Amino acid sequence: MSSLDQTRKNIAELIFDILAEKITVKDAILKFPRDIENESIECALHAILHFEADEDYRKSDPEYFEEQKDYLEYIANLFRQGQDLPANIIQEYRQYYETPPVRSKKGIINTIKNLFRQTL
Repeated sequence: MSSLDQTRKNIAELIFDILAEKITVKDAILKFPRDIENESIECALHAILHFEADEDYRKSDPEYFEEQKDYLEYIANLFRQGQDLPANIIQEYRQYYETPPVRSKKGIINTIKNLFRQTL
């Protein structure tokens, strides 16, 4: 198994742990691999950050919660199988981010703030 395949599987487990509420998004992001230049992995990071940012909205809209949960499960299942995300998902993220958000050494809050600065 290649190191990229193992990285994908590790990310899949992080996502499943988030959904099972075994780990917080903050802790998952701290465990997220760094310095890997792979658009699928960057998209997974964006999806996790969006999941965290939308917490209040999910609480008020159960249908939206299910959509986000299904989306993260889809990403995790692809990664568990060692696959990259489909090109259409990667392309969707490109329209929002010219460059991926940098995972700040100052913490998760700064990472999320950077994400929103890039989308404004």
